[in-house]
Amino acid sequence: MRLLVKIGSNLIQTPEGDIDLSFLSKLARDIKALKQEGDEVLIVSSGAVLCGTKKLGIKERPKDLVLKQALAGVGQAYLMHIYDVVFSNYGLIPAQVLLTSDVFREKAKFYNSKNAIEQMLKLGVVPVINENDTVAVSELVFGDNDFLALHTAFMMDVELLVILSTAGGLRDEKDQIIHFVDDVDKAFSFVKGVNSEFGTGGMFSKLTATKMALNLGIHVIITGKEDSLVNLKRFETSGTYFKPLDKPLKQRKKTIAMMEEPKGVLYIDCGAYRALKEGKSLLPAGIVKIGGIFKRGDTVSICLEDGRLIGKGKVNFSSEELMRVMRKKGHDVKAILKTNKEEAIHRDNLVVF
Repeated sequence: MRLLVKIGSNLIQTPEGDIDLSFLSKLARDIKALKQEGDEVLIVSSGAVLCGTKKLGIKERPKDLVLKQALAGVGQAYLMHIYDVVFSNYGLIPAQVLLTSDVFREKAKFYNSKNAIEQMLKLGVVPVINENDTVAVSELVFGDNDFLALHTAFMMDVELLVILSTAGGLRDEKDQIIHFVDDVDKAFSFVKGVNSEFGTGGMFSKLTATKMALNLGIHVIITGKEDSLVNLKRFETSGTYFKPLDKPLKQRKKTIAMMEEPKGVLYIDCGAYRALKEGKSLLPAGIVKIGGIFKRGDTVSICLEDGRLIGKGKVNFSSEELMRVMRKKGHDVKAILKTNKEEAIHRDNLVVF
């Protein structure tokens, strides 16, 4: 089995604020055991900014973006040094991989990166992947590597995505961990959305990435760092296991979902969302707001009014045209735009997560 383990910033440190060498040692032991069984493990690790603050003795979480980028440059070297020292004790060789979002948008970069990481796995090393925080902005502001882990899992044909979290899993209204989820949409009702000290994500980000992974046919487990990777490989967890869809997306729609850069955002109402889940096209009548500037044929994200990402698709109309016909019915759309089309996005060009 090929597994990807995503580690958030606050998993790297102890409650006292020190680097958690005990956890990293346990992680190395688990990876060694899996490799002996013939499994392959990739790591997506946050922590560059955290390690930079440790190295320079900065006590408070930095807020300035440029300072974060500078700290990431210092911290990434320290972070990899820690991985190298700890993993070497267990006969493991870590390899640093720094990616930026354009890798997943440009075909040549995508396959060059994929081939390089595949070669690392053939050499028996453990890829430790992070976004290139010194030059990238999005990971420092949104998501805390949850989506980098998702895109990497897609690129590397991962079977199981393990997202380690301080929450230990998805928790219900009584703060008890929900151990099995087969309908991820219902899981969003339990999200509290509290960010961690050095991370910028939260359970909302993790569930959004999880929902997309399930559509790709990838198993997902959200759990705490006490869980054993050996047990997780068998889908045995003290956290939350999410079952993938029985019929994952076809390759063309996977490409739209994972490799097409969205040029804008369409915000839709609940009625339109229900229609999309039934396999129907997105009509202008269901659009309540438009973000960004895009032209016909561009890919856009589709969100609910609360900002939850629920899909992507290629638009039949530009942002200017959709501004004129949003909330209008089909015959009005055809009359106003002088067209035979009435769908904002046809279902054949639409991915619903």
